[in-house]
Amino acid sequence: MIAIHRVPHALSDADCARLLSCINDAPTRDAGLVRQARDHNLRRADLVWLDDVEGADWVIDRMIDLVRTANRDVFDFDITDFAESPQVARYGADRQGHFDWHSDIGEGRLAERRKLTIVVQLSDADAYTGGDLELMPGAGIVAADRARGSATLFPAFVLHRVTPVTAGERQSLTVWCHGAPFR
Repeated sequence: MIAIHRVPHALSDADCARLLSCINDAPTRDAGLVRQARDHNLRRADLVWLDDVEGADWVIDRMIDLVRTANRDVFDFDITDFAESPQVARYGADRQGHFDWHSDIGEGRLAERRKLTIVVQLSDADAYTGGDLELMPGAGIVAADRARGSATLFPAFVLHRVTPVTAGERQSLTVWCHGAPFR
């Protein structure tokens, strides 16, 4: 079975609050797909790219430390860089926020080099209904931990989705690690 790695306290409550405070006034963008395509039937969310947010540079340092350990202990992928800005996604019930089944590896100069995906839960688990991150590493579905600050790491080719948010809002951090394409 393909490994799904969980880190229960990747970010503390204070770290999650600090990150959400950093992006509080940042302009959001409607979530797109690879090559700026949009399909609200597939994905409906608002995004903030952390490269555009002053004071959020500490996040990537934390993710590098997290990946260093997880890649050594679990994945052993040839990871060379973090070529894309980390993003915070907001999935709100007001828009029936969701992201249907997809993988993070695909067409495009950067997407084809994605090796590992990291998703960190920023919202309190009881702040929303629905909005589950589900992964399909094989024949069954695995749900990610909803605890605030927990990280789920998985190969970029694993199918996953965020189920529709029916009440409240879910916010999460996503980071991709890059390297030579899988072969």
